[in-house]
This record gives sequence, C-alpha cells and structure tokens, in this order.
Amino acid sequence: MATLPAVPPQRTAPAVRRTPAVPRRGAFAEGAERLRTAATTEPGRLRVIGAVLAALVVAFGAVTAWQTEHRAAAADAVLHRSQPLSSDAADIYRSLADANTAASSGFLAGGQETKASRDRYEQDIRTAADKLVNAAANSEPGSPSARTITRLNRLLPEYKGLVERARTYNRQGFPVGGAYLRYADEKMHQQMLPAAEALYKNENQRLRADYANATPYPWAAIALGVATLAALAWAQHRTYRRTNRVLNHGLVAATATATVVLLWLTVGHTVARASLDDSYDHGVRSLNVLHDARIASLKARGNENLTLVARGAETVRVGAETFDAYDHDFQREMAVLGKGLAEARRLADDRPGERPVAAAVGYMAEWKKRHAAAREQDENGNYDAALDKVIGAKGATGECFDGVDDSLARALRHETQEFRSAAGDGLDATAGLPVGAGLLAVLGAAGAVLGIGRRLSEYR
Repeated sequence: MATLPAVPPQRTAPAVRRTPAVPRRGAFAEGAERLRTAATTEPGRLRVIGAVLAALVVAFGAVTAWQTEHRAAAADAVLHRSQPLSSDAADIYRSLADANTAASSGFLAGGQETKASRDRYEQDIRTAADKLVNAAANSEPGSPSARTITRLNRLLPEYKGLVERARTYNRQGFPVGGAYLRYADEKMHQQMLPAAEALYKNENQRLRADYANATPYPWAAIALGVATLAALAWAQHRTYRRTNRVLNHGLVAATATATVVLLWLTVGHTVARASLDDSYDHGVRSLNVLHDARIASLKARGNENLTLVARGAETVRVGAETFDAYDHDFQREMAVLGKGLAEARRLADDRPGERPVAAAVGYMAEWKKRHAAAREQDENGNYDAALDKVIGAKGATGECFDGVDDSLARALRHETQEFRSAAGDGLDATAGLPVGAGLLAVLGAAGAVLGIGRRLSEYR
C-alpha cells in the first residue's frame, strides 16, 4: 500500500490576549464630559455664560414676583379684612355693653321707659347679631374666633330673655325684676363681654400678624437682583476686554430691565412699608385706644345705673372699708376712661382728630361732678332725686355719657379714615409689581440670550 507523505509540523498560533471591556459611561457622565470639553473653547464658554445670565434674570424676576405678591396680599388683608374685622369685634363689644346700659336705664325708668331707650336697646342687639354674622362668615372654621362667635350666638338670646323677664316683673311692681336684671347683667359681664373681648383680642392678633407679613423687606429678591446686576456687569466687561466693543445691545437691555425691577422693588416696598407703618402708628394704635376708652365709658355707665338698681345689695370690701360694688367698679372704669382719653389725645396728630377727644374729656369731667351729686342724694336717702340726676331729662349724667360716646364715635370715624388712606397708599405702592417684574425678567433673559448669541455668530 502506498504510504501517505508525512505532514510537517505546524507552528501553533500564539494565544490572543483579550483586554477587559471598558464599561460604557452613562449619559450624564458623557454629557458632562462634552460640556467640559466645550467649555474649553470660547463659544462653549459663551454658551455657559448666556445660560447662567438668563437663569439669574429669570430667577430674580420670579423671586421678586413671589415676595411682592405675598406682601401685597398681606397688605390687602390689613386694609380689607383684618382691621375691619377688628373694628367689628370692637363694635360687638360696644353694642353688647350699650345694650346692657340701655336695659338698666329702661329698668330704672320703670313704666315710664321711653321709646328712645327701648329703641336703643333693640338697635344694639340687632347690631351685635349682624356683626356676629359677619364675623362668623370671615372666621376660619375651628379657630378660637369661630368658637367664641358660636358661644356669643348662644348667649345672646339667653340674655335677651332675662332682660324681658326683668322688664315684665318691673312693670308689674314685683321686686324680683331687679334680681332678673342683676342676673342678666352678671351674664353679660361674666360671660358675654369677656367672650367679646377675647374675640377682639384674637382679631387684633390677626391684624398684627398681617402687618408682620406685609412690612418686612424682600431681602432674597434684593440680594438676587444685586447678584444679577453684578453678573451682567462682569459679562459686559469680559466682552469689552476681548472685543474692544463698548456696548452689547442684548446685555445692555438685560441690565436695564434688571435695574428697573430692582429700583421698582426697593422704592415701591420702601414707600409701602412707610405707609403701612403710618397706618399702624396713626391709625390702628389710635383706634385701639379709642375703642378701649369707649368700652370703659359703657362699663362705667352700666355700673352707674346698676348702683341705683341694686340699692346697696352688692358690696365689696377694699382693705378696711366697704363700698358699693357697682359704684366701686364705676370709679375704676372712669379711671380707665381718663387714661384712655389722655393717650388718645397724645396720639392725635391733627386738629380734626384732637377736637372730639378734647370734647370727650370735657364731658367726662362734667360726668364725674354730676355722678358725685347723684351719689350724695342717694346716700342721703333721696332716691328719686338721685334717679333724676342719673336718667333725668335734663342735667343728668346720661347727657354726659352720650356726649362722651358721640365724641368718641366721631374720633373713631376720623381715625378710621386716616387708617384707610395710609393703608391704601401702602397697597397702591406695589400695585403691578409682581406682573411687571415677571414680564421684565422675561425680556431681560431674552436680551441676555440675544446678546450672547450675537457674540457666538462671530465664530461661525
């Protein structure tokens, strides 16, 4: 058999070394690398500068719009919600106290109760009910004010029922009528008036909170505006050094819009803050003092009437001496009234505001004289003479009380007008700023982008 030729030995191929596969980078890392590479060139740097400038201008406009809108809303609440509700709460207190005073005056008149006295009582009750409805509509559900209003709405018909019983028994000549009236007065002074005072304090706290939200400077927007202008100035200086061109129209437009917004923000808020501070110093403070003085006069009148109703049945011991409880309270409230009128006179900043307060001071001084004369007659056993000096048709203390109340009402109207004028000026000072800041920011950002785009076109 033929033999096959021998196959010569073959050279073995060298082993191929495999390098480990490099893991593919993520999209974010690749994008960052491309951005870093692009930033090493002048066009890349310009794109980054343009994006940063546009973002700064837009952020400045957005923060300005947000902060000014927040402060404008608080100023609007001061003018149209908080202060009117605070005044309504004071009117609720005044109406309740005046209704109690009218009820005691009518009781003292007995069967000769005048129609004017009866109408005054009914009007006060209706005013209190209407103000409670308004306060309930503007209070937050579940808030302390809402709970207080609910309580007053429950107590008001109970008080009115007690007064009607006192009237009925008094006309029939039953002494138990006086007991019913004292019980009604106790309900008023121990439950209703403290609740009304709590409502008044809650609304005043709400008013102060709105002032606190409306008056602080928008430091975040101001700081961002300064940073934006600094960045725009740096970008224009950089462009000038590299091109020897003095102006870049787009960057100049962006700088102009940012400057306008910053000046509008600073000047507008300064004016608004000054007007709101003026409305508080010469409006709210005076209103609070006048409301407190008016409430003190109402309490004093009620205690003066009840001194004759009780006829010494209620006493209080002070140190080693014993006094009629209602007359002691009368003297205390008259002292509060005197201090309140002195403070109101100090706060009055013009003649129209000072004149009614000065008139109230004169009526108060005469009231004290006539009250002393009435107390002298009562202590000497001349009850009818004392009654005539308190609720009589002429020369009675009731004339002085009405004079004090009317004078304080005129002062309150004047100070309310002063408050509304100053607070309205504060609200108007920033009118249009949120919308204007947003529009100017958009224009400024467009100007910055166009200005940088103009430079980029030189590299194409």
